[in-house]
Amino acid sequence: MNRTRRIAAVAALLLALPIPVAGAATASPSPSSAAALPAAAFHGELPRPTGPYAAGEDVLHLTDQSRTDPWVPTAGPRQLTVSMFYPARPGTGGPAPYMTLGEAQNFVATRVPPGTGVQPQDLADTTTHAYTGAKAAGGTYPLVVLSPGFENPRATLTGLATDLAAHGYVVALVGHTYEDSGETLADGSTPGCALCDTGAPDSLPDSRAKDVSFVLDRLTGHHPAWRLSHLIDRDRVGMAGHSVGGASALTAMAEDQRILAGVNMDGTFNPPIPTDTLKGRSFLLLGKQSNHTVGGGDTSWGQTWAGQEGYKPWLAVTGTNHASFTDVPVLAEEIGLPLPPGTTTSPERGMQLTREYVGAFFDRTLKGTDRPLLDGPSAENPEVLFQHP
Repeated sequence: MNRTRRIAAVAALLLALPIPVAGAATASPSPSSAAALPAAAFHGELPRPTGPYAAGEDVLHLTDQSRTDPWVPTAGPRQLTVSMFYPARPGTGGPAPYMTLGEAQNFVATRVPPGTGVQPQDLADTTTHAYTGAKAAGGTYPLVVLSPGFENPRATLTGLATDLAAHGYVVALVGHTYEDSGETLADGSTPGCALCDTGAPDSLPDSRAKDVSFVLDRLTGHHPAWRLSHLIDRDRVGMAGHSVGGASALTAMAEDQRILAGVNMDGTFNPPIPTDTLKGRSFLLLGKQSNHTVGGGDTSWGQTWAGQEGYKPWLAVTGTNHASFTDVPVLAEEIGLPLPPGTTTSPERGMQLTREYVGAFFDRTLKGTDRPLLDGPSAENPEVLFQHP
């Protein structure tokens, strides 16, 4: 097993939720464990965005004719599904679904424990507080690209995306086809994960970097693919990601000078990058305290941090687990699943801290807005430990 596959396996365990890995054999629950799982109807709801704008949402289907799909070459050109979130006028548009029904069917089949009673339509109908067809607010806004973790569909970063939009950002949430439980493509099909049985290859971050550069081309080029492309300030672009999506943010920045600031949420760099590939641009490390403190188990953070010359805050959050920076724990709690062992930070608090610190970082680096939250520890957020290598 190569190093990236070992990392992917560890990451799956660190999700610390009783959710089976796609493609893996799943044992039937014992009568006692099955009885402990709720069978009531499920209705999920993500925390409301905290900014002054409403969050509008469009879905784009993009095809890179210059590139054959790296994981399933027989599928032809690389196809991507991208959710676009944007600052919108409150009271306009209709509720946006969390996932398509096809995406929800795949997610329930591969990522939700049997016996919970969760139905695909229930998951698709999760309240996101995003609105399709919403009228855009006036002005232009920085663009932030979001990349999810391996095996998790793009929808699992919706809570962060809506909050960024509500605070005055355009957000491109990228679904990396064949790398997760399923993304619905332009033809209505929802192919599943082509890599999950064998694990993420070492080339995954580079492939994601190419996905991101293509998306930027289609959003900011002469003939943009999005109807609201006029909202994007092309000179202020950032990227954030979770797990391998966070590690890929560094690769994308190294390969695309348009990305001025990046965020890695609990992702291992493979391999560590010891030189200043960012040429002084800004990068935030935000991870769980159990593994991502100075001298912690993930040595790639210290090695990578030491090689960068720009603004580079490093924050470790106590009581969190690998999934705490995503929607997954919020939904798991609403299903009735217990918190993973060792997790003391509630799912809602984990999302709140993620939103606050990622938003503050982009405010400082893309908007030039002073955010004292990033200056050091605060009594309001004692869980957040500032690291000083």
